[in-house]
Amino acid sequence: MATKKEKSQVGAALGTEGIYDARTLGTGKMLVLGFQHMFAMFGATVLVPVLTGLSVSTTLLFAGIGTLLFHLLTKGKVPVFLGSSFAFLAAYFAFPNDGVTNLLPYACFGVACSSILYLILAGLIKSFGVKRVMRFFPPVVTGPIIICIGLCFCGSALQNCNDNWWLALVALAVIIVFNIWGKGMSKIIPVLLGVVVSYVVAAVTGNVDFTAVKEAAWVGLPSMENSLFTLFGDADPSLLIAAAITIVPIALATMTEHIGDICAISSTCGRNYLEEPGLHRTLLGDGLATLLASLFGAPANTTYGENTGVLNLTKVYDPRVIRLAAIIAVILSFCPKFSELVHAMPVATLGGVSIILYGMISAVGVRNVVENQVDFTKSRNLIIAALILVLSVGIKYGLEAGAIVFTIGEVTISLSGLATGALVGVILNAILPGKDYEFGKHEDGMKSVNFQVGRRD
Repeated sequence: MATKKEKSQVGAALGTEGIYDARTLGTGKMLVLGFQHMFAMFGATVLVPVLTGLSVSTTLLFAGIGTLLFHLLTKGKVPVFLGSSFAFLAAYFAFPNDGVTNLLPYACFGVACSSILYLILAGLIKSFGVKRVMRFFPPVVTGPIIICIGLCFCGSALQNCNDNWWLALVALAVIIVFNIWGKGMSKIIPVLLGVVVSYVVAAVTGNVDFTAVKEAAWVGLPSMENSLFTLFGDADPSLLIAAAITIVPIALATMTEHIGDICAISSTCGRNYLEEPGLHRTLLGDGLATLLASLFGAPANTTYGENTGVLNLTKVYDPRVIRLAAIIAVILSFCPKFSELVHAMPVATLGGVSIILYGMISAVGVRNVVENQVDFTKSRNLIIAALILVLSVGIKYGLEAGAIVFTIGEVTISLSGLATGALVGVILNAILPGKDYEFGKHEDGMKSVNFQVGRRD
């Protein structure tokens, strides 16, 4: 362990006290730190494909490639890992693989369309500045949308738990214990620990079928069965339009999450990444990584708070360590046996993890509203939030199809509750008088949209 004097010497060389870089650490420590970052993102990243039916191996491949692309576009300056986005779970649940008809490629198409919003926002911020643009995406809109994302998942979490409540409760208890009382790295990866402990209990008690794991090869190519290329020549135009309209509004929440994460990373590292390399570059990197992933059937990417926690824990802010973690993820993606091991996970374990995960997503939305001090004594704010909440949740659970379905010409469009709520919220905020949100006014508020389970302190 380095002394304070040694840390100061390294800090002086880099211009920031207490920060180590690859030249100081050496190859051995670099590898250890790379694996640590890989494990920090692992539990949450693979949970998304397991919940949605997407490929675990493809997810890991494009999490790694997306991270490397992000670093290329941000001049290699920002220590960010891009993992699977929980906010887009609603997209994949709206267009599932039900065993008869595989609609997941349509969901990936919608996600690909949503990634274009990142590119548009990046261009607008570059042209007009972040404060002017973010006035159209205030917390009174994004906060309630995030709340509804969590609430719209809760039914599926309980259904999974019902398969074996004891395994679900083990996963839930482990996450809570390590999230509150964990020390060091255990406090950063409570989701992974919850999954592992519940999985081990399930295996010991005979609740896991390892047949597919035994039959799988050690080395093989990642699956691309849900890629957009499978739709060529056989796509349903109605489903394509419905996917785009349903899923694109979710990007309002994820772009806000991205900005909050970059603010948190800037605060952790003591460097203003919003200015250099610039928020427009980080949004561009995130958007293009999500576009690339969705093209090949992997989940949408997002900046990961878990890895920000590791940065805070180790005080090693060198982006090369993150790039090493990305390379490790790419290597793991070529092991089918590892992928099958993840797929063999009991659904009850997923249910236990999902209970707290979905609840905490909603709690993040509440935090976003509170820490940005949204004034609900103003009628405009109250109306906007009320309509987002009622339309999003009401359409999801109140209508038989879980969506508003209508026909334009020969095209049938299905508009989910989240899409409806988000569109109404953005439009009302734009046309109603009295906009008073100023981006950057509340420092805590800018960091309050981080969909992580685990604390950075």
